[in-house]
Amino acid sequence: MREHPSSGPSRRRFLKGMAAGAAAIGFPAIVPSTVLGAGAPGGRIQLGLIGCGRIARTLNVPGFLGLHAEARIVAVSDADRLRMEAEKTAIEAAYDKTLGAAGSVKLKAFPDYREMIADKSIDAVVICTPDHWHAQPTIEAALAGKDIFLQKPMSLTIREGRQMADTVRRTGRILQVGSQLRSTPHFRLACDLVRCGRIGALKEVILGTPADPSGGNPAEMPVPENLNYDLWLGSTPQVAYTEDRVHPQKSITARPGWLRCEQFGAGMITGWGAHDIDVAQWGMGAELSGPLEVEATARFPKEGLWNVHGPFRVEARYAGGIVVKIDDKTPSSVRFVGEDGWILVSRGRYTATPSDPKSKAANTKALSASDPAILEYEFKAGDRRSHVSPKDDHHLDWLTSIRTRRPPSAPAEVGHRSCSACLVAHAAMKLGRRLRWDPATETFPGDDEANRLLSRPQRAPWGSDAVLKAAAG
Repeated sequence: MREHPSSGPSRRRFLKGMAAGAAAIGFPAIVPSTVLGAGAPGGRIQLGLIGCGRIARTLNVPGFLGLHAEARIVAVSDADRLRMEAEKTAIEAAYDKTLGAAGSVKLKAFPDYREMIADKSIDAVVICTPDHWHAQPTIEAALAGKDIFLQKPMSLTIREGRQMADTVRRTGRILQVGSQLRSTPHFRLACDLVRCGRIGALKEVILGTPADPSGGNPAEMPVPENLNYDLWLGSTPQVAYTEDRVHPQKSITARPGWLRCEQFGAGMITGWGAHDIDVAQWGMGAELSGPLEVEATARFPKEGLWNVHGPFRVEARYAGGIVVKIDDKTPSSVRFVGEDGWILVSRGRYTATPSDPKSKAANTKALSASDPAILEYEFKAGDRRSHVSPKDDHHLDWLTSIRTRRPPSAPAEVGHRSCSACLVAHAAMKLGRRLRWDPATETFPGDDEANRLLSRPQRAPWGSDAVLKAAAG
């Protein structure tokens, strides 16, 4: 029988290994402080990290550690105690290495993130939880007066996304969705060129997004003593624990099984689609709207634990007759096709995390066009230009917005509309027929069956519904 990492020497080896992993991460360069933050020493913004898994470890923690003159991570929280303790150890070691003894930080650790949100010394939270745990802490943080950095996709359901966007707007908080392509120069250039008419009237947008494989072991296992499984499940139904349903117990950076379970997310249509459809709507100028009509097909697994969609195809019609096509066969990219040519933009060789699905576009140029001259353009004063993130840094953009109170590059309403378009496509996949969508009312007109997919029942006592009901008194 293997020794569990929550016991004795094995636990110490686990924590030591996680700390070593953090030390190996190449943190971004230091960014000097330009304006004061929220009253912390040196004017630095005090950050709390909710969720200490793969995305936190490989993407967001390194990003904020590199901005230590602007902000400090001062607290961590996770339903898995070992992950929480490992991240605490790793962050403290990183600060010690960079700042020395004089700048050392001893982090608070909160097994229940709600205690972190109640801590008035913390100015803002970074939410790196699974998709089903996006809505509730976002709403609670906004109601507590805290600003939020939220990993994409915005929400598990369209109803939750609307609740989140409305609460953020009502409370005046700054929310940045982790859609880092909005702070990436060549994606911004591509969208600005399209919006300025460099390819003439836009006709269609062709997207490529990979699909997840089937599999997973559904056999019930004992819940690890370091995991608060009831808290981890949150508002989703009570189901038996198995490691492939949650996350690996021996690795933080390996791809977790929850990404492939519909109970906790919609699969790659929101996983990568939240990036790709976001870029499509950005270039179309439909960031605050959505499709009018969607049809889709998808193959769903018939066995195993993982049940999110596999191979798929989606076709959506937008205002003006623009058609957006997305499938798993097209190399990962966004191609804008107009009357006078096309512009293609992609991640190229970039991957957000080592465990990302392998793109079919490993050799795709980051930016290209049907005629290279399309990309050679000097913008004029009257052209529609996009928000530019300071130093093209998505994390710094959020910190700057916290101080200026001006919108960041990926604000709540934009994040919600991008996620909603993905979830409308997912509904069409599930129902296997053409759906009409009204972006103004965020409903499927006259379609009760489809409208039932706008929300999911929330298991008490968890969920955004319960939080908003309590807040309303």
